[in-house]
Amino acid sequence: MKESTSYKVFKIVNAIILSFVVFITLYPFLNVVAQSFSGEAYIISGQVSLIPKGFNLDTYATVAKDTMFWINYKNTVVYSVVGTAISLFLTTIFAYALSKKRLMFRKFLTMFAVFTMFFNGGLIPNYVLINSLGFGNTMWAIVIPGAISIYNMLIMKSFFENMPEELEEAAAIDGLNTYGILLRIVLPLSKAVMATMLLFYAVAHWNSWFPAFLYLDKKELFPVTVYLRNIIAGATGGANVGASADNLTQISSNIKSVTMVLTILPILTIYPFVQKYFVSGVMLGSVKG
Repeated sequence: MKESTSYKVFKIVNAIILSFVVFITLYPFLNVVAQSFSGEAYIISGQVSLIPKGFNLDTYATVAKDTMFWINYKNTVVYSVVGTAISLFLTTIFAYALSKKRLMFRKFLTMFAVFTMFFNGGLIPNYVLINSLGFGNTMWAIVIPGAISIYNMLIMKSFFENMPEELEEAAAIDGLNTYGILLRIVLPLSKAVMATMLLFYAVAHWNSWFPAFLYLDKKELFPVTVYLRNIIAGATGGANVGASADNLTQISSNIKSVTMVLTILPILTIYPFVQKYFVSGVMLGSVKG
């Protein structure tokens, strides 16, 4: 079919607007990357935009030489993997149960879960609870308290509700019980939403720093986000945290940029492999049948 003039104009305008949106979205990140490789004098004078000026790797080298950095980086990987696995497991079984209309007290349980999105005990009661459970200075203080995101659970619940009931009925006739239906029928058909939840939880655990800052006292248990936060605090406050005195000025100028680059790099590596599931997973989980 021949495109009308108005539609051609629309496509041109749309392409221009989207290109502008892409540019303003990417520019801050590219600027951060450029600053992380730039000299402190160029950063302070505001000469760095998209291309590094006074190229150097001083801050990267300083951080990379510190064995505590790699210990904390390993901790972040462990916390992210374990936390994501626990979150995905609990969210899946909770959402699948609530998606069944035959579940007793289904509406009450859903409302109770949604209630927790808006109200909680507060910082001090949570701190007392975590320590009274013996989770202080352990990995469980990081991965257990926020194991289920109600927002993610509602997306999965909606996704499961939109699946044809005939599939499960046929599986039940063939002799599968509830667990067999979930493992052999439902989950293989839920790759899109599972990949979406995997990405959501992995990013949340990777970027998390406040629970560790609150519940962990031992440096060897810190995630890398807390390590880098302490370097920023040390550089700006004059303390020597993970850096030599000779490099302190350089670190104080571009440590924030280095922090962002090191933190986001693994997520950028993983995202392309799950991106094809990401949009479809969110959309399928948001469509009501």
